[in-house]
Amino acid sequence: MRLIKQIPHEHFLVQVHQYNNKYILSITLDEYEQSFKVPVDMISDLSLLEAALQSSFYSSCLQDFIKMRERWLQVQQQIQQ
Repeated sequence: MRLIKQIPHEHFLVQVHQYNNKYILSITLDEYEQSFKVPVDMISDLSLLEAALQSSFYSSCLQDFIKMRERWLQVQQQIQQ
């Protein structure tokens, strides 16, 4: 997997990788990560992808991270009993 681009964001680590003829957009917050895979031929210019990542997208990602953390804390409680 090859790092193609890192997109600046004040809270998340946002990176675009290329692997197996796909771009992988990864959004990372602490130990949690969300990934989106897109065939390379669907994106003609990575700057268009970056421009499409609006605040509403990142807000939804944050909500997903919160849900991921809640689910993980439930699992941790079960294994620590």
